[in-house]
Amino acid sequence: MKLLNFTIIKLTICLVLGILLAHYLKLDFHVVLCVTIALVFALGVYWLILRSKINRAPYFGILACCCMIGVGMTSYNIQDEKLRPHHYTHLNASENYNSIVFQIEERLKPDAYNDKYIVAITSFNDKEAIGRLLINIKRDSISKPIYVDDIFFTSSELKVIQKPLNPHQFDYGKYLEMQQVYHQLYLNSTNILLLSDSKRTIYGYADALRTKINLKLVEAGFTGDALSIMNALLLGQRQTIDKTVYDNYVNSGTIHILAVSGLHVGIILIILNVIFKPLLRLKYGHFIRPIILVALLWSFAVIAGLRPSVTRAVTMFSVISIAMHLKRRTNIYNTLIISAFLILLFKPAFLFAVGFQMSYLAVLGIVSIQPIFYKLWKPKYWIIDKPWQIFTVTLAAQIGVVPISLFYFHQFPGLFFISNLVVIPFLGLILGLGILVIVLALLNVIPNFLVITYSFIIDCLNGFIAWGAQFENFLFRDIPFTILQVVTTYAIIMALIQAYKFRNFKWIAISLIAIIGLQGVYFYNKHQTQNDAFIIFNKSRYSIIGKKQNEKLMLYHNYDFEKLKSDYTITNYKVGEAIDTITLDSLQSVYVFKNKVILEIDSLAVYKEVTFRPHYILLRNSPRLNLNRVIDSLKPELIIADASNYKSYLKRWKETCEHKKTPFHQTNEKGAFIIK
Repeated sequence: MKLLNFTIIKLTICLVLGILLAHYLKLDFHVVLCVTIALVFALGVYWLILRSKINRAPYFGILACCCMIGVGMTSYNIQDEKLRPHHYTHLNASENYNSIVFQIEERLKPDAYNDKYIVAITSFNDKEAIGRLLINIKRDSISKPIYVDDIFFTSSELKVIQKPLNPHQFDYGKYLEMQQVYHQLYLNSTNILLLSDSKRTIYGYADALRTKINLKLVEAGFTGDALSIMNALLLGQRQTIDKTVYDNYVNSGTIHILAVSGLHVGIILIILNVIFKPLLRLKYGHFIRPIILVALLWSFAVIAGLRPSVTRAVTMFSVISIAMHLKRRTNIYNTLIISAFLILLFKPAFLFAVGFQMSYLAVLGIVSIQPIFYKLWKPKYWIIDKPWQIFTVTLAAQIGVVPISLFYFHQFPGLFFISNLVVIPFLGLILGLGILVIVLALLNVIPNFLVITYSFIIDCLNGFIAWGAQFENFLFRDIPFTILQVVTTYAIIMALIQAYKFRNFKWIAISLIAIIGLQGVYFYNKHQTQNDAFIIFNKSRYSIIGKKQNEKLMLYHNYDFEKLKSDYTITNYKVGEAIDTITLDSLQSVYVFKNKVILEIDSLAVYKEVTFRPHYILLRNSPRLNLNRVIDSLKPELIIADASNYKSYLKRWKETCEHKKTPFHQTNEKGAFIIK
């Protein structure tokens, strides 16, 4: 078992390495494929020659690892649709309108103005094509609902997904690129035509089932937050959750229960085991039951949208179910590694999904750290032992995910252990009772008292979450945390676990070295932030200008003070640059930074009395002026226009600068203007 475990670990590490190489190096697909085939052939020949001496052949392991790296690279490239000749980006695209036939794949969370969908292209300018797009359909412009597998025709302009316009801003375009989405469309009822609403894929049937379940739940009397939480916990759909409720779950440290994962699937497996236990009395019950369990688990995964967390969990518990059927002891590490290997082999892009990373790290934290905490104190009484188990599981899971969570989200909920002591038992009750509610609702036999009781349970859960979220002093926000700190922190955690298990000088020394390494990374990050910068941020309808000096930031603005403190433009920059102190001031007419003079011209358009030559001119708040005269009289090196100006003015100024051959920086096109 240990040998198997070690072999699987090595192969999985090599597979991950191959995926990373394919993602970052962008090597030629055909070369990688040919080399991988050659390596696999060489490995097969080597094995045939040395079958009896394979354990003593050191080069066999090296060759196997190289093969697996090649397999990882090949698997990643095979999934890359852009490498195929009939991808829509390789076809002739019009600058104005393209005829596109597409099929709805996934429904996303809508914004204030548009419903959003991920779609698959089937035809592009009358040619068969593949590819995925983000579709934005104006809300209330189409009366008929849109479902997964619906096929539409449109003639519209492809638009690129906008890159971040401010430093350290979340790159939504890059996030969509990981899902192979490179363009978007903006549509409404006048430029979209339904061609077919028949179901063609298993995802379409799953969406139809979710729609039917929702309809039955509404008919039964479920509404509002109770219905949206049921959709999240039981069907894996979080699009309809109210923002306030969602933020409460985030701030209380319980957001993980809204993403269907191992906890949910484990509870469902326990319930299914109880339901189908009578099958063991049949002659072939030991064969029938695991098949039914695995089939139902994967059916649930499909209904929940096959997201990384639920896919990982269902794969893992499928392996556990099969092992239980074979009456073999299931090593949780083996199960985790096998599930990760299978998922990454067929879905290599999952490696870069935050949910996939956090779900595995949480489970690894539980299985490796929780036993250590639990051994520190074993209560004699059940009523104390169960809360203690939940607390140790929660603490271990939090230790497993806190470094990567700080890296992605830069916040830490201090009351997570209290929240989870209540939430986890609630979750078991909600899932168990929820399955019964859905079955009875589909059969139209759900009693009214059950609707009232179940809604009350969910309302109590939401109420408790809201109560926990109000203690803002225990929510630590805006914590800078880099990838180097993530790596060294996990090195410390692993070394401390080993030091506890083996209690020898080797692992204690490694732990101390890892801690010193984290301190070194901290000082390195501090050194990296010791710089100055001048920033003209991009903020629609407002002007925000920053002067950074080491860990201090001076902001000049005309924005609302209370909104500015929580504005993502500033908080992202604060976290990304590890800013300690922010001071505020009103906008000025002239700024000087590193011998560069920046002249601001606002709506008053006052500049004729200027006696010096500015290096840069900032146009803000739509000044009415003749830019030709400004350039002729002041001769600036560059004209800057922020997002407080009218779009018609920006267009005219851009044309003027092109004519005068003066560089023009428009922040809502090129992003924030930065001098370092």
